[in-house]
Amino acid sequence: MKIDLLYGKNGLELGLPESLDVTLIRKHPMTPLADPAGAVCLSLENPVGGPPLSALARGQKSACILICDITRPVPNGTLLPPLIDTLTRAGLNPKNILILVATGLHRPNEGKELREIIGSDRILDTIPIQNHFARDRAAHVDLGTTSNGIPMGIDRRFVEADIKIVTGLVEPHFMAGYSGGRKVVAPGIASEDTILKFHTAHILEHPKAVNCVLEGNPLHEAQLEIVRAMGPVWALNVAIDEERRMGFVNFGAIEKSHLGAVDFMRQYAEVTVPQPFKTVVTTSAGYPLDKTYYQTVKGMVGVLDMVAPEGDIIIAGECSEGMGSREFVTAQRLLNRLGPDAFMAELKTREEALIDEWQTEMLVKALKRGTVHLYTTGLSSGDLKDTCVNPVSSVAEAVLKSVRKHKDNRVAVVPEGPYVVPRTHPTGGNK
Repeated sequence: MKIDLLYGKNGLELGLPESLDVTLIRKHPMTPLADPAGAVCLSLENPVGGPPLSALARGQKSACILICDITRPVPNGTLLPPLIDTLTRAGLNPKNILILVATGLHRPNEGKELREIIGSDRILDTIPIQNHFARDRAAHVDLGTTSNGIPMGIDRRFVEADIKIVTGLVEPHFMAGYSGGRKVVAPGIASEDTILKFHTAHILEHPKAVNCVLEGNPLHEAQLEIVRAMGPVWALNVAIDEERRMGFVNFGAIEKSHLGAVDFMRQYAEVTVPQPFKTVVTTSAGYPLDKTYYQTVKGMVGVLDMVAPEGDIIIAGECSEGMGSREFVTAQRLLNRLGPDAFMAELKTREEALIDEWQTEMLVKALKRGTVHLYTTGLSSGDLKDTCVNPVSSVAEAVLKSVRKHKDNRVAVVPEGPYVVPRTHPTGGNK
């Protein structure tokens, strides 16, 4: 059996013997939009919970549009031209329309990388584009604190714009339930202080701060509080299939339109499986998500609900840019030194997280479920020591070893990684 895994830009072919009982787990089939650009235009004129964008923009002087950074395969080349054209036809000067890259605490996107994420030379050449810098405290507006004490520091350029629009991909997210919408604002353009409070173990260890759950999720609820503190915010939401083709787009008031996109995506991304597996193969969804080991952790967490206790998670992530931030590497080394239990005990003492240690916290969830095996071609031997997992030179060989160890020839394979969330029980549509 030959299976194509999403890995880097070119994919990875996995060959498995026919004697294995292989279950392929993919999104439910999604019909791609016949005319994606036309669908975007239609959504702008037929919004959810508000007037058309052309009416919103009339008489306004400035607009700020948030886009995701390089780690998300958002089809901005399709989304941004109709969005910008609608604003300019309504009378806004292109110089007063700012595209702001919602980097969170990630590095800025510049040069060729910026051109890649914008996806339109016309937009790149005519509209101001800037990156968010979370560490620049003076660049943020203090909007107070959330009900659970998180400071609400948001990029001044967005807060002070007459029209505030977020764009983004709606997909499962292993902390916030689903990405997109309010998450593009916080942590996307939040201050460092806000982001570090967001990511404390007090919040992330909550049983509902997990994939595909919104109701009762403390991270989601804090994000909504922040968005509501800014007045009207609008969202252009998109969903894609495994081949990165648009299957859905809507526009409107951020909360209502995002929930509509989530309801659509649930039908495809949440897949019920009949029972747990001892051997699970997954990915980090290929480029651009698997550019770093930091992002690759998401693939490990995405399959946890169907991994049997003490099972094997075999993940393929290219990690072409290495481990990730130096802060993440520091957290990984702390985990190596302390072990999972002592590491988590230390995190639970903090009132404010350290930068990027939350991804190591998510890795611990996988380590406590079973053994994680990593196939990668982008990490050095020194890097591999910092992964805290078992490096393998072949996905197929790792599968065969796992099958022999468990004396169970059932194997689950998730080619698209964290964009699909397999569950041994349904989550329900309101979660």
